[in-house]
Amino acid sequence: MKRVALIGLVVVALAGCGGKGGTTQQAASGSGSGKTVQIKETEYKLAPAKVTIAGPGTVTFEATNAGKITHALELEGNGVEQKTGTITPGSSAKLTVDLSKAGTYALYCPIDGHRGMGMQATVVVGGSAAGGGGTTTGGSTTTSGGGGYGY
Repeated sequence: MKRVALIGLVVVALAGCGGKGGTTQQAASGSGSGKTVQIKETEYKLAPAKVTIAGPGTVTFEATNAGKITHALELEGNGVEQKTGTITPGSSAKLTVDLSKAGTYALYCPIDGHRGMGMQATVVVGGSAAGGGGTTTGGSTTTSGGGGYGY
């Protein structure tokens, strides 16, 4: 009986790590300035899987942990690397960043290899432009759900 339950758990865990499926886009109108993007975190994916922001500016990502384990949210690319603290199940956190350069950014959960299990998304600023180098300054991080990282 225990073996059947364990096999069931493995199947459920693998299903959560499954294929990338379709991408959902959430487009911002106008520039990114003042835009809030809702991100849902579960085991092991972020929804939407692709976010398109019309142009550079300040963007707040509001991450809600709809999963059963602790997550966090990190955005990096084009000179930006900012993250929230840990987000406990049922809690949320806000990550406000200055995306001053058009290009592609990586959005993911940095805890315990979750990114490698599929917990990642793409943020495109300024249409389909590819990411470039450069340094971005400014932005702030606001978190709720406290605590440090579990890794």
